[in-house]
Amino acid sequence: MTARIWHGRTKAADYEAYCRFLLERAAPDYRGTPGFVKLVFLRKSKGGEAHLTLITFWENLEVIKNFAGAEYEKAKYYPEDEEYLLELEEKVEHCEVFAEV
Repeated sequence: MTARIWHGRTKAADYEAYCRFLLERAAPDYRGTPGFVKLVFLRKSKGGEAHLTLITFWENLEVIKNFAGAEYEKAKYYPEDEEYLLELEEKVEHCEVFAEV
């Protein structure tokens, strides 16, 4: 299994609205992709910003291309992301899941 890790930042004022957007728009997109296993959303508020980490789990690195395309190391964004995120981080991180306890 492979984990795909994305990080984003919003203004604290956009925190709840962006979290709702992720659950309503992004989560169904992931669930509908062949090879998807599960996702975990992490969030924390720090100062005037909110940090979000999305970890998706996939059967293997090859099926991530079903979601992200051939340039799977680039972050995938939705048009709405531009109104919430402070920057569009270019890359995501991929890690092999070697154990679940």
